[in-house]
Amino acid sequence: MKKLTAGDPETQTADLIAQNIARLKELFPEAFAEGKIDFDVLKQTLGGAVEEREEKFGLHWHGKRRARQLALTPSTGTLRPCPEESVDWETTQNLMIEGDNLEVLKLLQKSYAGKVKLIYIDPPYNTGKDFVYPDNFQDNIRNYLEITGQVGDGQKTTSNVEVSGRFHTNWLNMIYPRLKLARNLLRDDGILCISIDDTEEANLRKVCDEIFGEENHVANIVWQKRYVSNVTAKWLSDMHDFVVLYARNRDQLKVATWERSDEQLEAYRNPDNDPRGNWRAQDLSAGKPYSAGQFTIEGPTGLQFNPPPNRYWRCNREQFDKWIADGRIWWGVNKDARPMLKSFLAEVERGITPNTWWDYNFAGHNKEATLELKELFSGSAPFDTPKPVKLVRRLFELFCSGDDIVLDFFAGSGTFGHAAIEVFVAANTSLRHISVQLPEPIDHPQYGTIAEVTKERLRLAGKKLREQNPLFQGDLGFRVFKLASSNIREWEPDRANLARTLEEHAVHLREDRTEADILFEVLLKLGLDLTVPIETKTIAGKTVHSVGAGSLLVCLAKTIAARDVEPLALGIAEWHKIQNPTGESTLVFRDSAFADDVSKTNLTAILQQHGLDNVRSL
Repeated sequence: MKKLTAGDPETQTADLIAQNIARLKELFPEAFAEGKIDFDVLKQTLGGAVEEREEKFGLHWHGKRRARQLALTPSTGTLRPCPEESVDWETTQNLMIEGDNLEVLKLLQKSYAGKVKLIYIDPPYNTGKDFVYPDNFQDNIRNYLEITGQVGDGQKTTSNVEVSGRFHTNWLNMIYPRLKLARNLLRDDGILCISIDDTEEANLRKVCDEIFGEENHVANIVWQKRYVSNVTAKWLSDMHDFVVLYARNRDQLKVATWERSDEQLEAYRNPDNDPRGNWRAQDLSAGKPYSAGQFTIEGPTGLQFNPPPNRYWRCNREQFDKWIADGRIWWGVNKDARPMLKSFLAEVERGITPNTWWDYNFAGHNKEATLELKELFSGSAPFDTPKPVKLVRRLFELFCSGDDIVLDFFAGSGTFGHAAIEVFVAANTSLRHISVQLPEPIDHPQYGTIAEVTKERLRLAGKKLREQNPLFQGDLGFRVFKLASSNIREWEPDRANLARTLEEHAVHLREDRTEADILFEVLLKLGLDLTVPIETKTIAGKTVHSVGAGSLLVCLAKTIAARDVEPLALGIAEWHKIQNPTGESTLVFRDSAFADDVSKTNLTAILQQHGLDNVRSL
């Protein structure tokens, strides 16, 4: 039985550096010598594709190298389950995670890499008033615990005021590692949607070009956030924000069409009672040079028509004659007008290609967002800058279908999760939503942090939708998890008193953590979904958890006496046989539970006799 420690890969978050090196070695094995990368050979392999000039195109700022390293640094944290703050804990597939999104994104890498269809974020706009996360490059978990007052005196949470001298730098150091990690979570056909204003839009585009590749920029949506001009504006009234769209792989991205408006449908009529139904007239000429499109057309009344100057008929004579024979040319009511091509509604796509101008009628506006929040919170909006539900719903409608996983790691007031369950109810399309929010303190008599507002909105929105749709049986709940330091204690020797240190670390699981805390850290670190089904059974008086129909079996009993070893091992083997999972199963026990090494060895041997070889202890 292998004992897992804080330094083992199984107990750590994804090692992104090791993954990158492995991919590189797979592509260019000749560029490795004695386990190290030979950059001279790598450059030769890549030919002229390596940029070696001193002056290079791109966005550069103080701290960029450290920000890149921060994204690659494994997290020392875990996510603690909070069933008491959740809704429908046992059955829901949705998550609300309270914590610093940088650490949460690291923790989600093993379980959700390549599984998320859409990520939407509404990060701080860096206006000088909003909060920019002060990351500690040495230990971000410690930094988070200090900010939230869980250790020490608590760091002061302040806005990124311009007097710091590094106004844009601070914001870029915040957003860069988060976007690096976010890209890993997206499916190959996934998309990132970022709300932003003019303050950082240009810098954001450059950062995303670097992380996603400029070829994967899809569009910049211009969203009309106000419907009335600001008469007190110093220069011009700011009426819009952007939603910047980047695909993981633009060639794989699928975009839904918009339904045609009533006004567009009214353009299709049937003045000649054509049996094929309504149609609209299209210009028969085109600007593209086409030598076969230069000929004279004679109409029913004998009038002759040539293409307008510098234009061409969009067809040759043979094709035109076919359209005539098929009754597809319209000469006007009196048969003396220029020829037009009939385009039948029944033969065109019912939808139209989406565009980048989203007015407030189509996607909501700021005041609408505030009114939505007030309605849920009994007339008081506990969050200053919410986004309208309609804006996020439009994004879901464009890019999502089925039971896609969608993620927002700047959840704010909870608009994202609210929109996801509205789409679920309206279209019966199950979007599994994950919301992440820092418990940033706010001055409110009822809610102490923004994360409290997020959770309450999800509760209230789900309750309202359930009341409005009593027959709907879908998932409107969510599981709450909170970021914390790992349940596995790292080796921290007190060199002045090594004997006491050894005694304290005999049990290297934290004493103040529950069995559920440890179980979900095992799920995270082994790369299992946080909503995977978990069954519990009592075997030989011990609680055993079966995760994912037997793919993981966990017994975290604090004591396993010698007499319990055989019945426990045989009971687990029998349960595993009944579940019959596909693939190899992993079994995990609490290391300190065994009376001695003989008991541990005997249990391992019995399990191995029944084909259960992957046995670990914590």
